[in-house]
Amino acid sequence: MDLILVVVLGIVAIALVTALAPRMGVAGPLALVVLGVGVSFLPFVPEFEVEPEWILAGVLPPLLYSAAVSLPAVEFRRDFGLIGGLSVGLVLISSLVLGGVFALVVPGLGIALAIALGAILSPTDAVATSIVKKLGISPRVVTVLEGESLLNDATALVLLSSALAAVTGSFSVVDSVLDFGWAVLSALGIGAVVGFVNLRVRAWIDSPTAATALSFTIPFVAYVPTEQVGGSGLVAAVVAGIVTGQGSARWFTAEQRLSDTLNWRTIELVLEGAVFLVMGLELYGLIVESEERHEGVWHAVTLAAVAVLVVLAVRILYVAPLVWVQSRRARRLWTARRRFEKWEQGPADAEGSASSSGSRGGRSSRWRGAAGHPRRFLGIGLRLTRARADLDYYESSPLGWRHGSLIVWAGMRGAVTVAAAQTLPRDTDARATLLLVAFFVAAGTLLLQGSTLGWLARRLGLAGSGGGPSEQERDDLQDELQRAAATALASTRLTRSDGTSFDGEVVRRVRARMLRPPEDDSATRVTEINELRLAIIQAMRDRLLELRRDGTYSTAALRRSLDGLDADELSIRLRLDGE
Repeated sequence: MDLILVVVLGIVAIALVTALAPRMGVAGPLALVVLGVGVSFLPFVPEFEVEPEWILAGVLPPLLYSAAVSLPAVEFRRDFGLIGGLSVGLVLISSLVLGGVFALVVPGLGIALAIALGAILSPTDAVATSIVKKLGISPRVVTVLEGESLLNDATALVLLSSALAAVTGSFSVVDSVLDFGWAVLSALGIGAVVGFVNLRVRAWIDSPTAATALSFTIPFVAYVPTEQVGGSGLVAAVVAGIVTGQGSARWFTAEQRLSDTLNWRTIELVLEGAVFLVMGLELYGLIVESEERHEGVWHAVTLAAVAVLVVLAVRILYVAPLVWVQSRRARRLWTARRRFEKWEQGPADAEGSASSSGSRGGRSSRWRGAAGHPRRFLGIGLRLTRARADLDYYESSPLGWRHGSLIVWAGMRGAVTVAAAQTLPRDTDARATLLLVAFFVAAGTLLLQGSTLGWLARRLGLAGSGGGPSEQERDDLQDELQRAAATALASTRLTRSDGTSFDGEVVRRVRARMLRPPEDDSATRVTEINELRLAIIQAMRDRLLELRRDGTYSTAALRRSLDGLDADELSIRLRLDGE
């Protein structure tokens, strides 16, 4: 009964704080941390401690999976090099530098345990980046930060495992490298298989509620077997989420997509809030243990402050050259585009077709009408379109020093840091102090950087600069879909949503009815028109999938249009069910 009461009170607190915090100009996660700290010091509240397994295996997999489902995969591919550098290289360097500093300033800690603490404090947090998304900054910056936080957990946890093994004297550099490679490769394989099977199985399920219930198990289906074979279960959950998110438009129904969106948002709200609330609630017990058995809370605060300064310095020194390389790359794009367009306008087409900018993405007319070309020429055309779209993306969303400053300051720590710290062996010397250091680093970066991130974004002129697709992009995409609808309506055969086809006579008859005043209001006429509208929506959705492969439009614009088509389809189906 006590546990049920705690859970109920926790959910109520999460819901109320999440709803009220924005009205007071405070980020919800930060308010929950403060609330948890305040409650932990109440005299009638007992010491609170959560087993790390609940966080690492019970909370983080669904949170990372949910974030990965909505990850813009096209933009993720375009900046994969930058994301990989942040999620692997930066974590390794930060861990080693922090380990060296802790080994020097904490007598008797030892280099292995110091590096373990460095690995705990190095990864940024996917939950913490939820603060960044609400600022309306460049989607490219959001993608880089989210991709970093989704992938750097594997680097940190494998390095932590290796460092703890070194404490017992069984450390090997070769074994550590092999362990890291296996952790990532096994996670990629298992996560991809789980995501693929998830798409196929759920495509067979008619009930949206049953399909959504099944989706709640997918992060754990990916996590558990990967951990059993020595891989990174968190990365497996991320990969399963990416595969599911990319295939949902093709394999899931509109009802399933809507149900998934609403239910997973609720899950995210509860789990994210629980993580931050628990962080605050655990503070009192850690302080008591540190004061009784170790050097006290102020020693931990000092170490945490040193750690925050170190990780910020390392992040600045690491991010600055990355952004500089990206800016130089952007300056070279103009020359690359000229060479690209010159090649496109070459004499390869016997009909003398020239490159045309046409609609957004600038596909050349030489490849647009490639229906009669062999398949390999169609593949070349698709690659050319993607290459042009990539150039457009890099030119329209350059990364400069202002974006680099925001990337540095947005590197907050959170749930992974706190949970990983609690995996330290119970007999570790000064364990409570080390846990306090991890807590103060996580809570301190959330409070300090999280509360000032909006101010910094406004001072840099980045707040509200790119929170969604532009009006021009939305109009261009709508024009593409309208052309697809017109083409489908003009065709002699049109496919229903159930896979059957209207014959030519039905299409012509219904089209004629739609173009002139109705002669009657018969149920047959209304049903035929609604079914034809569903078929047209399906044709527009198919066009969306083609455009996604091209990379011509941003993921945000494509999802906005897909949501609109889904809403139209659900409205029509409600009418058909009523009839």
